[in-house]
Amino acid sequence: MMPSDLDAPALSVDPADAVGCSYHCADRYVVGREKIREFARAVQDGHQAHWSESAAGELGHPGLVAPPTFTSVPAFLAQIAMFDHVAHGYDMSQIMQTDYVVAFGKPVVAGDELTFAVHFESFRRAFGGDIFRFRCEAVDGHGELCLTTWTTFVGRPDVDTSAARACAHVMMQNVRQAAPARRAHAPAEAPREPRITAVARGHIPADAIAVGDELPTRTATLTPGDLVNYAGVAGDPNPIHWSRDAAAAAGLKAPVAQGMLTIGLGAAFLTAWTRDPGALREYAVRLTSPVYVDDAGGSIEFTGRVKSVDRERRTATVALAAHSAGKKIFGRATATIGLGD
Repeated sequence: MMPSDLDAPALSVDPADAVGCSYHCADRYVVGREKIREFARAVQDGHQAHWSESAAGELGHPGLVAPPTFTSVPAFLAQIAMFDHVAHGYDMSQIMQTDYVVAFGKPVVAGDELTFAVHFESFRRAFGGDIFRFRCEAVDGHGELCLTTWTTFVGRPDVDTSAARACAHVMMQNVRQAAPARRAHAPAEAPREPRITAVARGHIPADAIAVGDELPTRTATLTPGDLVNYAGVAGDPNPIHWSRDAAAAAGLKAPVAQGMLTIGLGAAFLTAWTRDPGALREYAVRLTSPVYVDDAGGSIEFTGRVKSVDRERRTATVALAAHSAGKKIFGRATATIGLGD
């Protein structure tokens, strides 16, 4: 990694000393039409705005709209570079995601050229683990801030050697060689303040919903092949999502669904109700329990309820719940939705 890719402070034995450093992605990520469709398929999002230009155009979008969690894929590469800097020596196969928050400024559409900046916001030790929180900003080619995400990971500095050995022979190779840190460095342009465009206002009339309204229940089924497919689409190298041996070595009874896959399924549940993916303003999820997917498969039931309505700002807050095998997998999950006239 070129030294200029990461702002001070320099690499330290204690990650707490690195809080405040930033990584600016050296290259642009061009959002492709087929990549949008590929990701929509992986998160079982059938909204036509992700599949048909004419359907997206009817909602006022200039091209195919990316699913809400689409940018987690290119952002992952930047996060790897940051994680290597602030968490050197941690085993990536034993890192768990616990929280994800995304605030949208404008929809990401096919043809957008995005750059990413990752900021190491906080670090603390609790419950026998090390807790890292990163902020990531995605800026388009016009300098507009498309979205900001906050992601929390938990890891342990003491590597479980038996788990590491079990993962070594099945883990994807050359993960870090694909990271943007190996590309030429170019300073990122400072993003402007987020702007909410007309198409992001939403298509549900503000007077058509009320506190207590329930969203239609949706059950998403998952097979081992779905987890393998998402790992390929997202570039997720962690073998606990598809290898029985790796999962067992990590103390799991079966492979578990990726956290971002379950969060993406939840986003698809939301946008099916909003009628327009661009109506999603903010989405926050805390993960509490894994979703096990054995040979018989697994499933997640999503439910939602309107928690509050702000008719002046034309927004509604929805509380989500997700259950799998009788367990609550979302600890606290909310979404802010833009409403129409």
